[in-house]
Amino acid sequence: MSRTARLSAVLAAAVVIGLALAFLVIEYLLAGPPTVAFAATAGQPVNLILQADPVSSTKQHPDWVSYFVKSPGGDWVRSTLWQLPAATKVNVTIESYDTCTPLRNPIWSQITGTDGGMATIDGKATSTVDSWGACGPGHTFSIPDLGINIPLVGISPADTKICTDAPCKATDPHHTIVFSFTTPSAPGDYRWQCFIPCGLGFLDGNGGPMSTIGYMTGFIKVVA
Repeated sequence: MSRTARLSAVLAAAVVIGLALAFLVIEYLLAGPPTVAFAATAGQPVNLILQADPVSSTKQHPDWVSYFVKSPGGDWVRSTLWQLPAATKVNVTIESYDTCTPLRNPIWSQITGTDGGMATIDGKATSTVDSWGACGPGHTFSIPDLGINIPLVGISPADTKICTDAPCKATDPHHTIVFSFTTPSAPGDYRWQCFIPCGLGFLDGNGGPMSTIGYMTGFIKVVA
């Protein structure tokens, strides 16, 4: 092979490697979830509707547990970044499709930070969830800076119709948790996450989806 041919082969290989690296960066490192924005209307509350799903159905991590949010347009979006107006009541509905897990720390079984210190689970008002006496939480929805913690009751692992394709359908087995809170008057970013180790295959269950934006952790951006 001539020197020119060898040089051409090296350059072609370099181009292929460069394109592959660019694809990896764009597809995996820069591809973050969108921020879904909600606006207040004439002092009316904002309705925030979420799903906690046992799968994400993404190319990168199809079997990671994940949250979905219903956009103002009515579409389910896999995002954990939500923009909310300041000093506004937020009515939250979370559909819990994942299976239950006994809590390592019973403090996460307490419902805190909501209006009246309560939530309804399948229509029944409650202030705590027993994670050992029955099928307990599968995840929590927790905003530490706002003192909010909501244990999300999971379905039985023995159920034969567990959701396998996100976003889950209303006909899939699930529990519905409803509560309200008021956003702070001061704008800011407030981190939220699940505090039940749900990163299977990672050390102590605290890696993977549990610590990744777009799956089981995110931010509420409060704006004026």
